[in-house]
Amino acid sequence: MPHNSETEIRQADNKTSGQEEMTAEVQEVLQRRPSELERVKVELAEILRGIATKNTDSRHFLLRVVQPGLAGLMDGSVSTLAPIFATAFATHRPFTAFLVGLAAATGAGISMAFSEALSDDGVLTGRGSPIIRGAITGLMTFVGGSLHTLPFLITHLQLALATAYLVVAAELLAIAAIRHRYFGTKWLVSIVQVIGSGILVFLAALFFGNA
Repeated sequence: MPHNSETEIRQADNKTSGQEEMTAEVQEVLQRRPSELERVKVELAEILRGIATKNTDSRHFLLRVVQPGLAGLMDGSVSTLAPIFATAFATHRPFTAFLVGLAAATGAGISMAFSEALSDDGVLTGRGSPIIRGAITGLMTFVGGSLHTLPFLITHLQLALATAYLVVAAELLAIAAIRHRYFGTKWLVSIVQVIGSGILVFLAALFFGNA
């Protein structure tokens, strides 16, 4: 029995020693890991250098800039169509539609920024700093949602709607062009997919705006 007790004590000591060594290794790794602020500075410098040298086809640039930016632009351009046009159809007041569109674009931008930033810290996937990706996604979401909101500053409803239609068409074509340029999506396939989603959302706006 004493022999067994000594063996158990020795095993417990070895286990404790192993845990302490593992904890020390983890702490050392964490200490060597750069802070989030340092990551942001380094990645911003890399992004600006890539833009300056027109080196925008690298995998890192696609993952850290193009993909989050495209996701934001698509969401902002498509998701805000329904509330903006539904408001215009229902109220016949362009400025009311403008306010709703601006609110929708702002809300969508904030939501998408946090969604992107909190979904992946970028360490395992190599997608870079969540702060940068979140900022890019949020900004592009706001841009996508606000561009077709600006025409509703025009006081004449039909003219405002016609201008907004043109802006939406330009946005969707720009999205299709980006997908074709950076991700190799065929022009026809990209246009059908992007415009098809826009049409579905517009039909929802038409339905609820005339309900």
